[in-house]
Amino acid sequence: MKNSERSRLNGEAEEEDDEEENLNGGLEAWERSYADDRSWEALQEDESGFLQPIDSSAIYHAQYRRRLRGRSLTAATARIQKGLIRYLYIVIDLSRAAAEMDLRPSRMAVVAKQVEAFVREFFDQNPLSQIGLVTVKDGVANCLTDLGGSPEFHIKALMGKLGCSGDSSIQNALDLVHRLLNQIPSYGHREVLILYSALSTCDPGDIMETIQKCKESKIRCSVIGLSAEMFICKHLCQETGGTYSVALDESHFKELILEHAPPPPAIAEFAIASLIKMGFPQRAGEGSISICSCHKEVKVGVGYTCPRCKARVCELPTECRICGLQLVSSPHLARSYHHLFPIAPFNEATPSRLNDLRNISRSTCFGCQQSLLASENKAGLWVACPKCKKHFCLECDIYIHESLHNCPGCESLRQSNPVVANKG
Repeated sequence: MKNSERSRLNGEAEEEDDEEENLNGGLEAWERSYADDRSWEALQEDESGFLQPIDSSAIYHAQYRRRLRGRSLTAATARIQKGLIRYLYIVIDLSRAAAEMDLRPSRMAVVAKQVEAFVREFFDQNPLSQIGLVTVKDGVANCLTDLGGSPEFHIKALMGKLGCSGDSSIQNALDLVHRLLNQIPSYGHREVLILYSALSTCDPGDIMETIQKCKESKIRCSVIGLSAEMFICKHLCQETGGTYSVALDESHFKELILEHAPPPPAIAEFAIASLIKMGFPQRAGEGSISICSCHKEVKVGVGYTCPRCKARVCELPTECRICGLQLVSSPHLARSYHHLFPIAPFNEATPSRLNDLRNISRSTCFGCQQSLLASENKAGLWVACPKCKKHFCLECDIYIHESLHNCPGCESLRQSNPVVANKG
């Protein structure tokens, strides 16, 4: 009995080992830790010839400052009018090309992940704007979500409809988007962002006529490709005033898609100033019961009441379905204001000696009050505001330009000036 039990246990253990080897691809534990990552790409050679890990934070900050400097140079050449009320449709290619695994785990998964981050960033920078989602698969374009201002609604709808099949069609997507954006008022800036994975387009007619219709309707079309460059995508962007770029990897794709979050310069021939009627609705009580004009359902809880027709809406910003009044809140207007007067990029400064940093009046970051000295008592990277001359670390530099949109040093000087004047 003992021998039979021992042999049975050994057999079960061998079966478990075989199952583990099949699951792990026959790799050892130390091999599995490097199987999914190209760890050799995270190394660089220093001046002495030794291999050192790449400082990803420094690379990210360098890329960020290049984008910031490019925007500042563009803004310095002329006074540029920007569209603060944007109506953007994101066209996502879900053809069989999106199932390719050159981006891990697949192009579709990477696109879905970055679209989620982009939607949140878009509404953070454009609180008065709205987004809609369109998917293209089997040669047919489908409107996944209508224009709206709720990021959670768009993200939930996208994650529930992921699946790749068939061919892609740029013309069908443009026809659908053109029909939807034609209903937008003239003061709204109409935009399309196409995330394209395929290398061809299966169109039912002449796509050049469709591109001309988009141009006449003032629709700005931009394309981010996940494969090779295509002539028709480049031609579409050139005709409509958009941008065309091809992603090299996932990090590059993230950088390209986030460049579309800030409002782009308005097309010169279409940049017409106009006054817009807006309403500031009151927040309804939590226990109130009313019919929502958005969903046409009876809802209990928090909502907003249109000041003109007293209709109930669920979220802001939106357009009243009853009277057509644009409904916003005062924080939305305040958050949109910073695009008109952006902060100038801070000047980089890298002290070569520690004494250079000690001679500065303050050796700490003016924002977070952390020391500007790096590890081993060496001077690290830091920046200085060109107006107030206050010094900031790299993290505060990014936070000020991307989230705060106000220099703490300049604001502190503005608050202290009246006090000095009164004393005088």
